[in-house]
Amino acid sequence: MITPMKEDGRINYPVFKVLLERQVQQGADAVIVAGTTGEASTLSDEEHLELVDFAVKTVKGRIPVIAGAGSNNTAHAIYMSKECEKLKADGLLLVTPYYNKTSQRGLYLHFKACAAATGLPVILYNVPSRTGVNILPETYKKLAEIDNIAACKEAGGNLSQIARTMALCKDRLAVYSGNDDQITAVLALGGQGVISVLANILPGETHEICETYFEGESKKSSRLQLQYMELIEALFSDINPIPVKQAMRAMGFEVGECRLPLCDMEKEKTEKLCHVLKQYGLLVHHER
Repeated sequence: MITPMKEDGRINYPVFKVLLERQVQQGADAVIVAGTTGEASTLSDEEHLELVDFAVKTVKGRIPVIAGAGSNNTAHAIYMSKECEKLKADGLLLVTPYYNKTSQRGLYLHFKACAAATGLPVILYNVPSRTGVNILPETYKKLAEIDNIAACKEAGGNLSQIARTMALCKDRLAVYSGNDDQITAVLALGGQGVISVLANILPGETHEICETYFEGESKKSSRLQLQYMELIEALFSDINPIPVKQAMRAMGFEVGECRLPLCDMEKEKTEKLCHVLKQYGLLVHHER
């Protein structure tokens, strides 16, 4: 989920409540708060935990609330994981260490330490394009042997690597697509769903891509995947979550701008985004 902001940059909780209710009502199986799309990197610890607490209290157990708690500082990731558990989050999303990076052994030790600090199920988050580090299938296999490491969000984009990970880990690790343009491809390999940016805009439709696949209607699922490809591409025409926030503003949601260093897109890109939204019948007013 995105984190809506007011004009002064503070979190807009009334709008966040509307967005949470929208996810629940339109069939989301879970929500993730304070992840990459939620601008976790520019939230203070206090804001981060307040956001998780608000989501848990708003959703009231209707669906799981998964809290982003990752860090490139293992001690900080452990602290945030423990705090999110105290707030009654249902699970954790832990990204690979970024900037300082680490070896495969370092990845194993980092995630092992984080998982040991909490009783919550952990989803590993692999996104090499943002972090500069990649979890290899053999490392996933070792990590999957840890009891509460339950799943991974795979946003590496390499389907061959995802297939090898699944072959090695079998049913010990649930794999979720981290890329909206690869949902059905990952499902076809045995994936369990998607952790999605698109679902901020189209919660019900994104859910339907997965639901129809699991109901045995793989061709319909594929059709839906392809139907939304132009919109998905538009949502990644700049650094996430810039386009999705601008799109939601154009759809009439008062979600505000991203915090610096992320800023609104240039006029040409914004025009293209609004054009695509209009094609899908989603445009309420043009972004400038």
